[in-house]
Amino acid sequence: MALIGVFDSGVGGLSILDEALHQLPEHDYIYLADSANAPYGEKSSTWIAARSLALCQHLAQEGCDAIVVACNTATAEAIKDIRLQLEIPIIGVEPGIKPAAMQSQNGIVGVLATEATLHSDKFNALLATLPENCQFIKQAGAGLVPLIEAGKADSEETLELLAKHLEPIQDAGADTLVLGCTHYPFLRKAIRKLLGDSITLIDTSEAVVRQLKHQLEDRTAQNSEGICGSILFISSKDEDTLLRMAQELMSSDLSVHTVLAKHLGELQ
Repeated sequence: MALIGVFDSGVGGLSILDEALHQLPEHDYIYLADSANAPYGEKSSTWIAARSLALCQHLAQEGCDAIVVACNTATAEAIKDIRLQLEIPIIGVEPGIKPAAMQSQNGIVGVLATEATLHSDKFNALLATLPENCQFIKQAGAGLVPLIEAGKADSEETLELLAKHLEPIQDAGADTLVLGCTHYPFLRKAIRKLLGDSITLIDTSEAVVRQLKHQLEDRTAQNSEGICGSILFISSKDEDTLLRMAQELMSSDLSVHTVLAKHLGELQ
């Protein structure tokens, strides 16, 4: 079995951890939330790169065999440097604009992501490889991450802000919406309330975990039924709140795992 690190600026990466527990429950996990500094999407590229590298180095020092950078902003700004510095597999996340372009029926795709992701070189390089006949309506979801971090994903305040962000995407007639931040899958219910069931939502968590599974092929149990590893939740802000939100937001049954929580403390 392997020890897998999952790192995010806050609780967004719980959507990736949730999928990992469904596909690979037999491994042990460390989920590291830098909630004291969330959201990353409004910080400078230099800060994001340095902080993301430091946190991934911490996970490597904890003995992780692989790390999922479960934050679109951190992936866009830092994953190249992280891979250069660490010798273990590093799996990133990025907005699913390619599968969205393939699935869209009318060629109009909305992309809801952070400001940092939308302006990153990595995102725009990926965008440049896609067919010109597909129109991407890019929208920064400013203010959504703090609301999700505060446990208000289903609140009226969030619904009101989300409606404003989705308006240009809806007005453009998009039939597909890319959830370009790992926090945003927790807004599925609110998005459906606003846009209905006709729009296709693209969330890349399944693809990310398939890539993780591929990297760990030799360490994945052939018959893992009934085997559940441990989960250590680490927060730079409040580990008890992180654990409570994991229990509220995730669909996985955490009671079948050995679960611990601790504060991050100072990085070495």
